[in-house]
Amino acid sequence: MSRVAVPEELDGTRLALALRAGIHRLLSREEVINKINVFPVPDGDTGTNLALTLQAVLNALRSGNEPHAGRLLVKAADAALDGARGNSGTILAQFLLGVGDRLGHLAGFDPRSLAAGLVDGAHYAREAMNEPREGTILSVLSAFAEEAARVADRGEQDFRSLFSAALVSARESLEATRGQLEVLRKAGVVDAGALGFVELVTGMSEYLETGEVPADDVALKVVHEEGSTAGEESDLQHRYCTECLVQGEGIDRRRLRERLGGMGSSLVIAGSARKVRIHIHVNEPTEVFAIAADFGEVTGRKADDMQRQQGIAHHLRDRRVGIVVDSAADLPEALLEHHDIFMVPVRVHFGEQSYLDKVGLTPEEFFGKLASGGAHPKTSLPPPGDFRRAFEFLGSHYEAVLYVGLTSRASGTFNAAEAAARRTNTHGTLRCLDSRNASLGQGLIALAAAQAAEAGGSLEQVSAAAESAVPRTRTFACVQTLDYAIRGGRVPAWAGRVANLFKLMPIIATRPDGRVSLGGVLFHSRDLTPRFARFIGRRLRGGARWRLAIGHANAPDAADRLRGMLERAHSARLELLEIIPIGTALGVHGGPGCLVVSMQELT
Repeated sequence: MSRVAVPEELDGTRLALALRAGIHRLLSREEVINKINVFPVPDGDTGTNLALTLQAVLNALRSGNEPHAGRLLVKAADAALDGARGNSGTILAQFLLGVGDRLGHLAGFDPRSLAAGLVDGAHYAREAMNEPREGTILSVLSAFAEEAARVADRGEQDFRSLFSAALVSARESLEATRGQLEVLRKAGVVDAGALGFVELVTGMSEYLETGEVPADDVALKVVHEEGSTAGEESDLQHRYCTECLVQGEGIDRRRLRERLGGMGSSLVIAGSARKVRIHIHVNEPTEVFAIAADFGEVTGRKADDMQRQQGIAHHLRDRRVGIVVDSAADLPEALLEHHDIFMVPVRVHFGEQSYLDKVGLTPEEFFGKLASGGAHPKTSLPPPGDFRRAFEFLGSHYEAVLYVGLTSRASGTFNAAEAAARRTNTHGTLRCLDSRNASLGQGLIALAAAQAAEAGGSLEQVSAAAESAVPRTRTFACVQTLDYAIRGGRVPAWAGRVANLFKLMPIIATRPDGRVSLGGVLFHSRDLTPRFARFIGRRLRGGARWRLAIGHANAPDAADRLRGMLERAHSARLELLEIIPIGTALGVHGGPGCLVVSMQELT
């Protein structure tokens, strides 16, 4: 491969090409990096986090040519901060911010100025950490920057030589991480975040050698290595990897660090006085978001369940297909964990307050707020990046991924997931299935898929199990009042007046085509539970066996009574799941006191 002439000064155009080459290389190795991720938590997602962080940079680079190198670098750093994911992604964003702060005023970089910027970037990255550790990406950033500075101090004017020497030092530092942390030594791997940085600068160095950059429209070839994920599952002190972006004026990062420092572990605060990215491992994500709101406008809330990610990353080898749902699906927590079902949370908004469904806001808290009489809640789709992150993470650990989504007739969530799947690069095959159901019914269909996956089924077999379950699954909700459905716009006010006049209470039901609509009526009384039990009983077709799930909206006693009635009348034909609080999918319209039953005919 021929070498190309490299100018003595890098302008924005060439810097953008070098970054593109480096990012493409890292993206292609996302799954390899995931497989060796054991620190700080063995949850197998560092490659995905770095990929999404740098994908945001790549998108910014595509927005137009910027010949001014300093402005280009500042633009890339700002995009990295906006898109940062995970511990390593946030550290890398802070590194780029440090380089940009030093070099942002320069139209072009010579080797000496670039080296000085790299040194500042390494310092910035270290200062972002609450407890910096050697043997991580921090060590490799420092080794790369310090060697670049030594080469530049010798008067080297060739960027190729500077990158080549600095890369050798970075690789030596990367290999040394294998013995610097006990968890890496035990697993026999290098640090995953550090490997990601080395892949990035390797791609940049290759551009400087050859002048070649992958075209944007060329499909990315993902490097995948068979074998188990490194490390072992462990009990975590802090369960949720929690992140958000804070924007404001004069953000006091030192004070923010003091407020958050005692809440959890792996705290990283990256950014500036006007924009800050928070990363921390905690057990109560909502508390992090509440503190962040004291410093500015909070966006980009994320809270990944690392305990569940561990289970997925270290799944048994005979499980070939990963299952994803959105949080509209309701299932007992024990079943979600046992079957390694990955959940992407929808957003719930009470006025100006936003929450992550089932992560930052429990069902009990949701219905308590709903009953308080304040602003009626609204739900919004998970951001496309949340679905994409789930698909890429699972796709690196399974040969295929099946998403079982909320009915597309009632929400745009399914369409958002399909769009994200089309933009996802992974060796695993992705498929999206419309459950044509909601709440417990969506959960039962996902459960059927998960059980087929647990039996070692292929994607075709798992998809067939889920598709077969769709027409055999119905969901019914008995509300105590139509007030919440009226407030949410699902039921017109006149319908509520008619129902009250004739003492009728509609049953909300899912239809075979995925619509959620009127499924029957009960004559209104003080206690609708016995009537609802008889309503369900009439739909349990004789001779068949049924899997039944019961949920409630802050009405556990009524749910227990309903279960008892159904069990006494139909126990021989029922497989009853644990009673659970329902989530927002039906709860926002059903309101407190709502009872939900999903029934699935078993084959």
